[in-house]
Amino acid sequence: MTLLLVHGLTGGRWGVAAGPILRPLAAMMPLVTVAFVPILASLTSIYPWAADPGSVKPDVASWYLSQPSFILRALVALVGWSVLGVTFAVGAGGRLLAALGLSFFGLMISTVAVDWFLSVEPHYVATAFPAMMAVQQMMAALAVVAMLGTLELEDGAASDIASLIIATLLGVVYLEYMTFVVAWYGDLPHKAHWFLKRSTDPWGAALVVAFAAGAVLPFAMLLLRKTRRSRAGLRIVGVLLLIGTTMHLAWLIVPAFAAQTKVAVTGIGLLVVLTFAAILFGRGTTFAEARRAE
Repeated sequence: MTLLLVHGLTGGRWGVAAGPILRPLAAMMPLVTVAFVPILASLTSIYPWAADPGSVKPDVASWYLSQPSFILRALVALVGWSVLGVTFAVGAGGRLLAALGLSFFGLMISTVAVDWFLSVEPHYVATAFPAMMAVQQMMAALAVVAMLGTLELEDGAASDIASLIIATLLGVVYLEYMTFVVAWYGDLPHKAHWFLKRSTDPWGAALVVAFAAGAVLPFAMLLLRKTRRSRAGLRIVGVLLLIGTTMHLAWLIVPAFAAQTKVAVTGIGLLVVLTFAAILFGRGTTFAEARRAE
C-alpha cells in the first residue's frame, strides 16, 4: 500500500513493473483487519498493561494505554489503511490522495508501532522504532516483488527495485543500530533489561543469523550489477530478506513472553497460513484480471 502511495506521487518504471504484485497485496488490507480480531479478543493475555493497568504509570494507563483507546487507534489505522489499499489497488487514487495517505500512514505507524509492538513491554521506549518498522515494511514488500515479480521485470525496472531494496535495507540496519547505541550510552536499567533478554544464547544467535542472512548477504549480492539484473539473483535476495525480516520480528517480540516456544510455534503457524492465503488471493486476483482483459 505504501509503495503504491509513493509511486502515485513520484511515478517511475519500478512502480509500473511492480504494480501487478503490489496491487493484489494492497487489496488484502481488509483481511489484516480480520486477522486482528483474535488480538483484540486476547488483549489481557498479550499486553501486561491490559491485564494489570497498575504495571504502568497511572496517567499513561488512563490516557493512552487503556483498552478503549487502544482499540480505537487500531480501528482507525486498519480501516484507513484498508480504504487506501483497496483504492490504490484498483487504480482509483490520485496524487492528492497519495500525499494525504502517506501523511496518514506516517501518523498511524507511529501509534501502531508503539501499541502493537513496544507496549508488550510498556517500560521500554524507542523513538526510532516506528520509523524502523515503516521502512522494514516497505523492504519486505520490495522483497516480495523481487521474489515473485522478476519474470515480468525489465532490466531497468529490476535495477531500480534493487536500488530501492538497498536503500530500505540500509535504513532498517541504521535505525536498529542507532537504537542500540542510544540505549547503550543512555545506560538506563529498563532499556538495558530489554536488550539483555534478547542477548541470551538462542536470541543472540537468531539476531546474528538475521543480520547475516537478511542484511549482509543481500546487500553484498545487490552491489553486483549482474545480481541486480538477474531474475534468479533477485529471487534469492527476496527470499533472504523475508527470512531475515521474520527472524528480526521474532527477536523483537518473542523474548517478551515467558512461554517463548509456544509463542514462536504459534507465530510460525500463523505466518504459514497467511502466506498461503496471500498466494491464493493473489492468484485469484490475477486470474480475474486476465478474464476481464479477455
